[in-house]
Amino acid sequence: MIKINIPGKDETLAIKHLVLDFNGTLATDGRIKPGVAGLLEKLAAQLQVHIVTAGTFGSVDDEVHGIPCVLKILSGADQTGQKARYVEELGAEHTACVGNGRNDRDMLEKAKLGILVIQEEGAAAPCLLAADVVCRDIDSALQLLLQPLRLTATLRT
Repeated sequence: MIKINIPGKDETLAIKHLVLDFNGTLATDGRIKPGVAGLLEKLAAQLQVHIVTAGTFGSVDDEVHGIPCVLKILSGADQTGQKARYVEELGAEHTACVGNGRNDRDMLEKAKLGILVIQEEGAAAPCLLAADVVCRDIDSALQLLLQPLRLTATLRT
């Protein structure tokens, strides 16, 4: 568990789960970004890592092989709803999410901590208001969780 104190809100975030989109968030064109696997391994020592994806490029199984995580491949319609329900089932009050696409909006909003990343694919505009924090890339987003005082500084009131 990662605990993050938020001054001014008399609140401590107790994050047990990290839910991540794959394409556009952890990966570009179906290939995991350099250095991301190592960061996820470090985070997996503190919380449960979940990767939730439609598997657009068909490479997710190979790309996350060896990373300690739960892989959830979505199917059918309403992937936005499927991702949001997944967060709710885990316990949204103890979950952080990272995503970039329109189908990540609801999970970012429901999670106790929603982080939007803007990378090569860009980010869907509705996600800007659903997220608590916006990062320039996945490395910055994951480092926020590894260095929680950064989040304290960003979220204080």
